[in-house]
Amino acid sequence: MFLLFGISSKDHMVGTHLMTCEICGWQAPQQLLKRTTRFTLFFIPLFPVKAAQYFLVCGHCQGFRRTDPSRLGVVAR
Repeated sequence: MFLLFGISSKDHMVGTHLMTCEICGWQAPQQLLKRTTRFTLFFIPLFPVKAAQYFLVCGHCQGFRRTDPSRLGVVAR
């Protein structure tokens, strides 16, 4: 008998905001992503193993950086 388990992360787009990128300096749409990491058993995600993380992705340079959702006025769910 064998047992397949592990962790998996998945990104979900929360919204888009027009703001200046901290990396390239251009004013471009910034996508807000929420990353959740869950324990999986036989490829079925069961429960979160750590708190959700939020990231901004620049529409111009594709820069990927961590952010605080309260800074953008987004309520964390």
